[in-house]
Amino acid sequence: MKHTNLYLLLIALVSAMGGLLFGYDWVVIGGAKPFYEQYFGIAGSPHLQGLAMSTALLGCLVGALTAGRLSDRFGRKPLLLVAATLFFCTSWATGAASSFLMFNIFRFTGGIAIGMASNLSPMYIAEIAPTDVRGRLVAVNQLTTVLGILSAQIVNWLIAEPVAADATGEMIAASWNGQMGWRWMFWAMMVPSGLFFVLGWLLPESPRWLIMHGREANAQLTLQKVGGESYAQSETARVRSTMNEGVQATFREVFKRKYSRVLIIGVVLAVFQQWCGTNVIFNYAQEIFMAAGYGVSDVLMNIVITGITNVIFTILAMFLVDKIGRKVLLLIGAFGLALIYLLMGGAYWLHVSGVALVVIVVLAIACYAMTLAPVMWVVVSEIFPNKIRGVAMSIATFALWAACSVLTYTFPLLNSSLGAAGTFWLYGAICLSGGLFVSLYVPETKGKSLEQIENELVEK
Repeated sequence: MKHTNLYLLLIALVSAMGGLLFGYDWVVIGGAKPFYEQYFGIAGSPHLQGLAMSTALLGCLVGALTAGRLSDRFGRKPLLLVAATLFFCTSWATGAASSFLMFNIFRFTGGIAIGMASNLSPMYIAEIAPTDVRGRLVAVNQLTTVLGILSAQIVNWLIAEPVAADATGEMIAASWNGQMGWRWMFWAMMVPSGLFFVLGWLLPESPRWLIMHGREANAQLTLQKVGGESYAQSETARVRSTMNEGVQATFREVFKRKYSRVLIIGVVLAVFQQWCGTNVIFNYAQEIFMAAGYGVSDVLMNIVITGITNVIFTILAMFLVDKIGRKVLLLIGAFGLALIYLLMGGAYWLHVSGVALVVIVVLAIACYAMTLAPVMWVVVSEIFPNKIRGVAMSIATFALWAACSVLTYTFPLLNSSLGAAGTFWLYGAICLSGGLFVSLYVPETKGKSLEQIENELVEK
């Protein structure tokens, strides 16, 4: 039976707005950076510049680690609404900040919302989606994330007024960009976050969460809208079959031996998605393209090209993930990136610049967007048993953000010691190792119910 009704699609789109805000909030600071640094007088302090860029990441770790446990207790929907509220409030407060201290406090709080959204949105969609379209609908969350990234890039470009090439720091600080422009970059996020909060009230609670908490009648209403009466009955029976050990899991329980296989798979995939290195291209796009011989205006255009590529190939992944499978796409991503990084390192080694290097960069982003970026979230949202899904997703998401911080911090160090060629060859070796891990330990979950996956992966 194919589940393609409008009700299900709307649920996925609304819940995936958490991904949109996650992507926007994560990238918007890059466009505001040249201006708030002058406003707060930190342009000459690398330590304070790094602090401003990393406070949201610290919040991500907190949000990721707490969201799962709280959503297990209070439900997925209330926590999604909390995340929407935090996005709305912190987008206003960050833009209104009059001191560097308050700016960082609000960035940290906004980071909590990012951590919560990156955890909750894919998990919620996986729990409510039927088996035959689950991968595609979870990938919708990744699509909205890359749309959020692209939106932030476009909004930053539209808001910022042109800056003269010879403008001094004092001139930038006194300009409209330095006084107000960077604030509007953050304030723009109030529109989608407010919409997410309003529409979030229309979301049903996760049927699996309801059944696990003894509210089968409410769950059946939602499941009937998704797939009809017989579908609702069969799904309820499947979830009920996993309830013989209670409904709440603690962090200690997640680390029991019976769950070790799924926990290792989830954490390794989350770390691998970051350490494969492609996010470095997004974080350091300006440096990479300028090293290829491009000027500032051309760099901005190339960044837009990478953003568009990201969106196009994420859409392609949505159509492939339920057709050719999760494991196949993960293997294509791992070994494909290893080959591309071999070429990229060779290009840097041979001092190739210009269009050739841009083509290789775009190939890397396309490969990542079609495979590891969305499929990791699909697999991680599927493999954890009902009882521990919230807490286990928190652990995996925490590992992802910790890996992201390590990746971002170490790239300049690696680039300095190994050179660009050596750095990307190292990422290629990591991709080879990740591909071997996937081929040996990651199961194919296409076409299986969440409860069937649980029975196959968890020791009884």
